[in-house]
Amino acid sequence: MKVLEARHIHKHFYDPIDNHVIKDVSLEIQAGEFVSIMGKSGCGKSTLLYILSTMDTNFEGELFLAGKSLRGLHPNELAIVRSQHIGFVFQFHYLLPEFTVLENVMLPALKLGVKTKEEIEVNAINQLKLLGIDELALKMATQLSGGQKQRVAIARSLINSPDIIMGDEPTGNLDSKNADLVFGIFKELTTELNTAMLVVTHDLDFAKKTDRIIEMADGRIVNGGV
Repeated sequence: MKVLEARHIHKHFYDPIDNHVIKDVSLEIQAGEFVSIMGKSGCGKSTLLYILSTMDTNFEGELFLAGKSLRGLHPNELAIVRSQHIGFVFQFHYLLPEFTVLENVMLPALKLGVKTKEEIEVNAINQLKLLGIDELALKMATQLSGGQKQRVAIARSLINSPDIIMGDEPTGNLDSKNADLVFGIFKELTTELNTAMLVVTHDLDFAKKTDRIIEMADGRIVNGGV
């Protein structure tokens, strides 16, 4: 099943001059597929990811998520679609230091407001168990190691049962042991939950282990798009 599809995406920055940063990009991501995006710094990888994640809506072209066109949706509608269908894992975990691990994981579901707080708490604990860190549930985010924080961020990305998880350099701040651990978690999610994975990375060793590498250069996909 096709989870994400982009058709002829173009992106310009016009200040101070016209900079055409994404050039006629088309791609498809299937359910359960683990895809990485690679390319030199400045080639447009992260810009493309922000478009695909619906966080940047100022582009030309068409974007489909779970078979639905996102063209013309109000920002509030897009926020709901994003919360329901997309999970995010970044290079920096963005955990809120004043909250416990459990509270951090619960936040996206509380914001979505579909389930009760009690249901969300049970689900959050289950996600922490899935990642082998349920014993950390009541610890403050500031008490965790870097690898633990990133696993909490992954648990948070799963709380709304997304169709796809998008990552921007999710192993960029981790040592090789924790990077391997995160990759293993991502791979298990694709096989066990059929969750699609789309990850921007500079780590060639990481990318080589994914199902497909999308290579970008000068704002274009030069290999592996569809």
